[in-house]
Amino acid sequence: MKRILLRSGKSPYDVLTIEDALHRDVIATNAGNLVFSDAAHKILETPGTEVVSNGMAADVTAVARINEEYDAFVVPLANAFRPSFEGGLKRLTRLIGRLRIPVVVPGVGAQTGVNHDPARLRPMEESVRAFCSAVLDRSASIGVRGEFTEQYLKDLGFRDVEVIGCPSLFLHGRVLAVRKRVPGVTAGSRIAVNGSHGAVQKQGLGKIIARTRERYPDLHFIGQNLSDARQLHWRDLTDPNARVTAMPTHPDHPMYREGKVRVYVDPVTWIDDLRSFDFSFGSRIHGNIAALLAGTPATVLCGDSRTLELCRYFEIPHLRLDRVARDPEAADPARLYEQADLGGLTGGHAERFERFTAFLDENGLPNTFTHGDGGAAFEERMRSLPFPPGVRPWNDTDLASLSSRFGWLHSQVGGLTQDNARLKRELARARKAKDALPAPAASVYRRARRVVGRPLRRALQSGRQ
Repeated sequence: MKRILLRSGKSPYDVLTIEDALHRDVIATNAGNLVFSDAAHKILETPGTEVVSNGMAADVTAVARINEEYDAFVVPLANAFRPSFEGGLKRLTRLIGRLRIPVVVPGVGAQTGVNHDPARLRPMEESVRAFCSAVLDRSASIGVRGEFTEQYLKDLGFRDVEVIGCPSLFLHGRVLAVRKRVPGVTAGSRIAVNGSHGAVQKQGLGKIIARTRERYPDLHFIGQNLSDARQLHWRDLTDPNARVTAMPTHPDHPMYREGKVRVYVDPVTWIDDLRSFDFSFGSRIHGNIAALLAGTPATVLCGDSRTLELCRYFEIPHLRLDRVARDPEAADPARLYEQADLGGLTGGHAERFERFTAFLDENGLPNTFTHGDGGAAFEERMRSLPFPPGVRPWNDTDLASLSSRFGWLHSQVGGLTQDNARLKRELARARKAKDALPAPAASVYRRARRVVGRPLRRALQSGRQ
């Protein structure tokens, strides 16, 4: 049995409560991460292959175990070549550099503005070079999301680069069944909109959402950030994102009070819910890909290179956000729906799928559509699991709503209390042992006390909060 270690927040089969999912941050701050990692899991799972999630960890101390227990490490990434992820990229590079097994990257992207100017990426070029070199020492090629990232890596001197898009759109294999189910979008249509905090606050998407809500009463916002989910479930406003009150996930927003906001911690429920919508639009690439996987037409309002290059590659209907923000009528859902041409998206999908599976073959990775049951067993197992519904706004005051949340909080406080007691006992034993230490060992004790004392103080502080 071939065993693949997959970089992902959790296995698709892991069913967590909403509280646990948010506490553990299994979405790695953005639920879109699970859309492509779940797709990769399904694609790579064959009768002769077991896929195991590593929980997003880049733990260098686990190198020996990974080398011994796994046959390959697969690292699906999104916009990993961006300054804010340089630390994470370096950690991945350190891990990969010590692995003896093949390492495959199926779809990584560089992020800059829609003008594709790589100037902002120059300070991290050495980190990108080190990462790509480590990967290419262990694989035949690197799969990238689109033409901009391909050119960016080639300008850095790399030649074994292939444009393959993102695994997410290959969740259903060579067929992508998206069609317009209604003649047109009307005031009574059910519409989904999505967007990031930056797009809402700085790129004009907030005004587009407000205007759309006035015209289309059945408008629903689908958030993706961990902070979005915590605002919905806990009304937690401690994250800096809470300053963006124009975001529909904020408790002060009218869509929050109307209950027309959701965040999903499992792609399966996300995609299922989007089947009931007539149309989806917004700046989130995986928010709209989730709609396309549900068969629902979507248009992406691109605010950066990572969304733009992926839309161009897959021929997803799209417009530049900076342009439609200057012309509100251009972002009207009825107009977007009418103009959305799905022919290239669906018509070219089989060819893109063949290119993707050829990349997997070249890197020694069987796929379920060529070497398995087409994902039938995966889908059957997923249907049997009781995934929680999407996270919704906490507008309830009933006892059941309060008790479920406070019950979970009580269990966490109980765990902290036990940890605190254990740490206190360890510190007390260390203090007693101090008297038996010879003078030269005093400095050793002081260092040990700092090691034990710091987590104790953090745990006590968490318990008080």
